[in-house]
Amino acid sequence: MKTTTAAAAAVGAKLTIHIGSFLTHTWILAPISAPWLLGFGHPQSVALTFDDGPDPISTPLILDILDLNQVKATFFVLGEMVDRQPELTREIIERGHELGTHGYWHKNHLWRSARSIRYDLARAIESIETATGTRPTWYRPPYGIITRADLVAAHAEGLRLILWGTWGRDWRRQASSVSVMADIRSRFRPGVTILLHDSDCTSYPGSFQATLAALPQLVDLVNSQQLRFATLSNHGV
Repeated sequence: MKTTTAAAAAVGAKLTIHIGSFLTHTWILAPISAPWLLGFGHPQSVALTFDDGPDPISTPLILDILDLNQVKATFFVLGEMVDRQPELTREIIERGHELGTHGYWHKNHLWRSARSIRYDLARAIESIETATGTRPTWYRPPYGIITRADLVAAHAEGLRLILWGTWGRDWRRQASSVSVMADIRSRFRPGVTILLHDSDCTSYPGSFQATLAALPQLVDLVNSQQLRFATLSNHGV
């Protein structure tokens, strides 16, 4: 009985540490405990970021819209997607955008060991370096969940952790350009970092269409407030 109780206590303590790490990035606590994680930068700029690509169908369409509107963004790519699409990964950089890493696999880090997280991040970095010859600066873990192991692994790899200040919730089945813009507007302000997705590989199939339709409206919103788009490295975070 004592052994069982001790084991349960150990599991509970480990879960508490993970959950505590998770709570540091929620809307309620992040501005107080770790405001830098939300990516608020220069008050005259907005950082547009995309997760989960590169996708051979949706990413080129998004790149075309960004080019048309002279917008530069930061793409948090998945290592397994990079390995499938190395040429498209290079194209993102060649078209003037910036790469960050979203890890290798899109798996919740709350349930992964520190060792597997270190391996995942190292493999993701290697995939980007092999495909592009460049090393990423930024790291956004899957689902925006930052555990203690993520902090340690990011520090060891010389990466900067970053989340977002507002998002479009464009991964949902019911997402539309209207809902995406409503969600972005709810927390939009000068200096914000915006999260969207250039792939539906971990989202509802076809949800990227809502993102595509919302992008011109987002450009209009930013322009109407006399702000400019910037990559994270030019955003002053």
